[in-house]
Amino acid sequence: MHSTPESAAPSGYLKGKLLVAMPSIGDPRFDRAVVYMCEHTPEYAMGLMINHPAEGVHFADLLEQLDIRVDNPDDSIPIHTGGPVETSRGFVLHSADYVQESTHVISETIALTETIDILKAIAERRGPQYNLLALGYAGWHAGQLDQEIKANGWLHIEADDELVFQTEPSQKWLRAMRKLGIDVSVLSGDVGHA
Repeated sequence: MHSTPESAAPSGYLKGKLLVAMPSIGDPRFDRAVVYMCEHTPEYAMGLMINHPAEGVHFADLLEQLDIRVDNPDDSIPIHTGGPVETSRGFVLHSADYVQESTHVISETIALTETIDILKAIAERRGPQYNLLALGYAGWHAGQLDQEIKANGWLHIEADDELVFQTEPSQKWLRAMRKLGIDVSVLSGDVGHA
């Protein structure tokens, strides 16, 4: 599937797309961020950063905190910083091959679940094929994200499962920029300044 780079919000919404932070974003919390958009309505927008691993947070510790008892949990599952809002709240962005009653299906291939059941399923290796665990989220009130896009803080592209789930976090921003056709070596955080 071919995607076209866009620098301003289209007449539709960004649900199921990726936001890619420009160097001019001006907010260190979103430095080189790639955000998967879970919701975008006229009232609000919500997404999860998919390329900022949380430091010092381990899956086994999370299971213990939530009193989820599993023999030999897979502790190789990374936890991400999903954004600066409600940082103690957990989200699981995952492949849509796993759906329960509370799952929010976002696209044909990606869904979002916020229950302890999915964490237990992942720990027992019976959960979705692909998953990304995040603490916190990125949120915008009415019109805020559109203004940030117009100010060249964000670009957006079609999401693809490989970039979301299978690319190393440190490579996601570069890969998203390449997908947009942008050579990052020519970008500057001081766009428009000599």
